[in-house]
Amino acid sequence: MTRTSPTPDSARLPVRVPLVTRPLGLWDSLQATRDNVLSIIPEVALRRPIVSGRTGKRWHMVMDPEAIRRVLLENLDNYPKSLVTKNLLRPAVGESLFIAEGAHWRWQRRTAAPAFSHRNVLNLAPVMTRAAERSVARIAGAGPRAVEMMQEMVTTTFDVISDVTFSSGEGFQRDTVHRAIDAYISEAGKVSLFDVLGFPDWVPRPGRLRAGGVPEMRQVADRAIQRRIDEGPDDVPDLLDLLLAGEDPESGRRMSLPELRDNLLTFIVAGHETTALALSWALYLMAFDQKAQDRARAEAQSVLSDGLARGEDVPQLVFTRQVVDEALRLYPPGGLVSRTALAGDRLCGRGILPGDTVMLPIYALHRHEALWEDPQAFRPDRWAGERPDRYAYLPFGDGPRICIGASFALQEAVIILSTLLANFRFTAVKGRDPKPVMILTLRPEGGVWLEAERVR
Repeated sequence: MTRTSPTPDSARLPVRVPLVTRPLGLWDSLQATRDNVLSIIPEVALRRPIVSGRTGKRWHMVMDPEAIRRVLLENLDNYPKSLVTKNLLRPAVGESLFIAEGAHWRWQRRTAAPAFSHRNVLNLAPVMTRAAERSVARIAGAGPRAVEMMQEMVTTTFDVISDVTFSSGEGFQRDTVHRAIDAYISEAGKVSLFDVLGFPDWVPRPGRLRAGGVPEMRQVADRAIQRRIDEGPDDVPDLLDLLLAGEDPESGRRMSLPELRDNLLTFIVAGHETTALALSWALYLMAFDQKAQDRARAEAQSVLSDGLARGEDVPQLVFTRQVVDEALRLYPPGGLVSRTALAGDRLCGRGILPGDTVMLPIYALHRHEALWEDPQAFRPDRWAGERPDRYAYLPFGDGPRICIGASFALQEAVIILSTLLANFRFTAVKGRDPKPVMILTLRPEGGVWLEAERVR
């Protein structure tokens, strides 16, 4: 397997994934996918609108915004999530919003959407502020030693999502759910040779059989939901209350207990992991570029009266939001998404056959030379002017299936990042640069090790 060589100015660029410079065979593709999904992306994907090949099955990687718009919006029903994606996630989240297709997805989306309205998301901001405050205390308590910020951000965002999901805290065993999520991602979240070869769903995937904790996680969620049904809602409705009260405006259908559980687990898994990753990469970039960090800190300290960001502060934290946007561009949590064509189509003038795999390599799209100026560089100011084509920037997807929690995640990220920057100066630990590796999500392998100096 041949990789691109670092450019001479690589020392001035943030870490990135070495992309492939020649076609990979079946075995190399499987190994690359299991080690780092993004390592199967050809280097030419940074310059071409589409790249096609065959590895067991025909595949196409699409980087053209107009073609992506067709996949995600105009011809959406022809491109359901790939069987590989469903096989990876269904054991943990069932037929929830993330997995479901067609009419089953639509009624769930209509039912859940009001829970993520602007008003409800803003009402949940105090939970985010309290979690950020606890993070400040933990980092300050660590003393002069370096802090692994990825794990700290996972702890912080899990605090948020568990509080907004089961606010009473009683009957919800956080540690059980947290351990089960980590175990599933590490043990079952890797592509199997059977997936690459297109074996049917009923053929067992050994790694997924070994993944522990998922049945227990589902039982914990079931008990917590039943307890809330028996005891009634809290004074301030949390996500569970809102979903329990929700109904499809077209059919009047409400979610059953298993449907509630699968969707809540989806929100818990996605709602803390992806935001923790965005924050971890943003903090890495802040340590990488001290001038940008100083600017973000000055903004935070001018807006936050007591070093804690609140929901009403978010619109004023303009540069902090730009940092988050740029972190999501360089390190999108979902760096590659996969679809399966149901019928023939044409993308970028190329024929797509039924059964073909159509991949949207978001990592390559966000670094495409035709779409971005200086694409490998960290430049938050690129977000100060006109925003790019909406299908050139897809950290949350787009079209009808855009992430339902996007506004929640962005509010949370700005609140936590600005609070941390108002209280600490972060510097990188030499020799401990993270390595971008995607299995299910784009994680900083090795962690984000930073020195945190108190500035308040």
